[in-house]
Amino acid sequence: MPYVESIKVFCRVVELGSITSGGRDMRLTPAVASNRIKELEKRLGVRLFDRTTRKLRTTEAGQLFYDHARRVIDTLDDAEAALAGFSGQLRGALRVSSPLGLGQRLLAPLVPAFADSHPDVQIQLRLSDRKIDLLEDRLDIAFMLGNPPDSTFKQRKLADVPRALVATPDYLAKHGTPDSPQALMNHNCLLLRYPRSPEYFWTLNTSDGPLKLNVLGRFDADSSDILTDWALAGHGIANKPRFEVAMHLGSGALVEVLPQTPPMPTSFLCLYPHRKLQDPKVRLFIDYVAEALKPQLRAMS
Repeated sequence: MPYVESIKVFCRVVELGSITSGGRDMRLTPAVASNRIKELEKRLGVRLFDRTTRKLRTTEAGQLFYDHARRVIDTLDDAEAALAGFSGQLRGALRVSSPLGLGQRLLAPLVPAFADSHPDVQIQLRLSDRKIDLLEDRLDIAFMLGNPPDSTFKQRKLADVPRALVATPDYLAKHGTPDSPQALMNHNCLLLRYPRSPEYFWTLNTSDGPLKLNVLGRFDADSSDILTDWALAGHGIANKPRFEVAMHLGSGALVEVLPQTPPMPTSFLCLYPHRKLQDPKVRLFIDYVAEALKPQLRAMS
């Protein structure tokens, strides 16, 4: 078993590009992860990495071993997952990703109860508003807000999430309240942007159908929560999922802009690789989230 665990560490080091990152992903210290790699090299009789002060790079032998080792580890994971259906005992790591706002407000509060019901499952929740890669990041489930991507991954839509344009009363008093979608072009729009962002525009739901606007803003961020903070500080207008700003709308700290032509709803969905469908803990966690969030999801729709 230590040999198998060392192979798993090796695979994550290759995928994440450093011993520190690979070890952290496996919940190991850099020293322990480094020792696992050294033991593996000693056993195999080859050098798996070329190490420099700046970079860790696989040798030709290391890349060859990784290509075979990754298939072995995936097969072992699939075999353990299949046996869980017989034993009824879920076990192993469950890697879940989500955008920051969605993860913090809706998913994170659900994790402890699921973990209490399945003590042999380790849930690794990764929150980021950046675009993720299920295969490269070795994710089991990716929850997301947005249009379903064109991909070979399995998808399950959980709800339509309404959005709202929001700003502070002070900002609107100082800069004027937009009376039409086109008037947004004269305002500082707070934009969610990051490398390889799927879109840099807002689409509003009008009586004539969807209207796409290439809005402008003097600053942007790759964190949805930062946009909320900027809006609350009176720096501009933000386009937000309504559940993320409901509290601020209720208190009056933010007010809705152009409620008659709101942004188009966004989809709340999850993606997972086809091979993960046979893993009972993947199906069970998705079902658990969908059931636990039914009141909120019903309110969103």
